[in-house]
Amino acid sequence: MSPTLSFGAVANSDNSIDARSSPTSLQVLHWWTSDSERQAAKVIVDKLAQENIFWRDAAIPGGAGLGASKVLKSRVLAGHAPEATQLNGVVFGEWANLGLLLELDGVARPANWEKLLFPTVWQLLQNRGHVVAAPLGIQRINGLFYNKKIFDRLGLSAPQTWMDFERVASTLKRAGVTPLAQSSEAWQVATLFETLVLAESGPAFYRQLFVKLRPEAYADSRLRHALKRLRGLKEWMPDPIRERPWNAVTRQLADGQAGMFVMGDWVKGELQAWGLQVDVDFGCSTVPGTADYHLYSVDTLAMFAGNYAHQKAQEKLAQIVMSAPVQTDYNQHKGSISVWQVPNMAKMDSCALASWRSFGQGVAFQAPSLVHRMATDETTKDAIVAEVRRYFMDNAITEDDTQRRLAAIARTAPKPEQRE
Repeated sequence: MSPTLSFGAVANSDNSIDARSSPTSLQVLHWWTSDSERQAAKVIVDKLAQENIFWRDAAIPGGAGLGASKVLKSRVLAGHAPEATQLNGVVFGEWANLGLLLELDGVARPANWEKLLFPTVWQLLQNRGHVVAAPLGIQRINGLFYNKKIFDRLGLSAPQTWMDFERVASTLKRAGVTPLAQSSEAWQVATLFETLVLAESGPAFYRQLFVKLRPEAYADSRLRHALKRLRGLKEWMPDPIRERPWNAVTRQLADGQAGMFVMGDWVKGELQAWGLQVDVDFGCSTVPGTADYHLYSVDTLAMFAGNYAHQKAQEKLAQIVMSAPVQTDYNQHKGSISVWQVPNMAKMDSCALASWRSFGQGVAFQAPSLVHRMATDETTKDAIVAEVRRYFMDNAITEDDTQRRLAAIARTAPKPEQRE
């Protein structure tokens, strides 16, 4: 868990923030606990401190925010909601529908967020015509990271096709290197799976499965192929596949125990936090079949309204999050890209530039991550993730069984129009 921090701001009689007055604080609940995530969060912490606003850290360990989500729900139910919280995707619409989130129109409209942001991000922040979150960065999920020094030594390049992948994996295995790093954590297995679905089908079918939740789509042969690919990749993974945090798996890549790792671009941020350099120590590519697609997640901060006593400080936090310096520095540490349509490209490495160009090509090339809460509600997401891991870990379970189970989940899930 990251160290406890604090920052605050006090309002004058006219409700303005006075940096000379004694500080107030905002408690921020989040799951940024790895080395790179702490560095990224510190960018915001330091800027807030300059405004006499102190960050009280409520960091909940756990990949993909699984623990943080449960803690947040219990705290809200107990009447102890934090002033700010990391929220991703459709879930903050559910909180907003309950009237619990502070509307940030007074910050977003004057600063012209609609023009600054990618349209996908702007739409994500909307709830019934109001802005209900401040966006931090865009993560690309369909990344393939590789140990460049090992690849150079063996004369390998990043695989562009699945035939390439098999050839590269075979060479790595003969050299005594585990070809593909992998954890058995459910969210990590499902992150690989959703990337394979995109590779086998493209964004249109992907949306039928995970956004529109069409039960008939789950009988499609493209889903069967993705399931078979998922299980087939076990040939190139460690045996046994152990349950490890994502940054521990990243360490295996950094240390040369594994040659490749399929994961979101927070891996790049972590490798850089350890002093490794892109295009020197490691390289980044995309999973075969997904070069033209951007499987994305958007990090955001939402503010709980409460009695509005912290509104000015919360609005200042939103302003800071969307400022150009924070957008640049935060995303450099995190491994992600800015939510601005026109970011500071001079400070973007080759991986970030590729992600930015891909995301900016248009909605047809974008796919919202299921695992990272961009596609559907929390309950449905959790059910799909659990079923995928069950199939992955138990070779006795057939593709037909899994497709039927996933279709049953889709039939009982609320559809997008029901979540409005």
